[in-house]
Amino acid sequence: MMDTTKYLTGEKFKELEKELEILKTVKRKEVAINLEYARSLGDLSENAEYQEARELQATIEDRIITIENTLKTAEIVRETHGDHVSVGSVVTVEKQGVKGTQKFKIVGSDEVNTAEGKISNQSPTGSVLMGKTRGDMVTVKTPKGSIDYKIVSVE
Repeated sequence: MMDTTKYLTGEKFKELEKELEILKTVKRKEVAINLEYARSLGDLSENAEYQEARELQATIEDRIITIENTLKTAEIVRETHGDHVSVGSVVTVEKQGVKGTQKFKIVGSDEVNTAEGKISNQSPTGSVLMGKTRGDMVTVKTPKGSIDYKIVSVE
């Protein structure tokens, strides 16, 4: 069974709160001004400015609902330093047959950034690492085949 809990770091939670505030105050006002201007141009059925403003309004309202739901239901994770991999852990792995190591930080799906090594607990690699400990071997199934990793450390 896949874990569907939304996990956020405290930093991401605050970032979403800030974005929500901007959307509700600044962006909503901008859209209202754009809609009013577009209405003043006349016939709404063939008014591209009006249609564009309505689409932007819908996008902003959808984002507000998404953020509000995330903030209401998310579980805030703390930096962990346990023996088992969990959301918030930094895991160093060694790919079998390759020299060197890779570090992954296990995060919730809203914080994924592969360029920074942040992978989701629900991703193929993240889900296989969850609950494992230092020294464990794991196999990640990818579209290009299986990858074997040895867990070097869990922070």
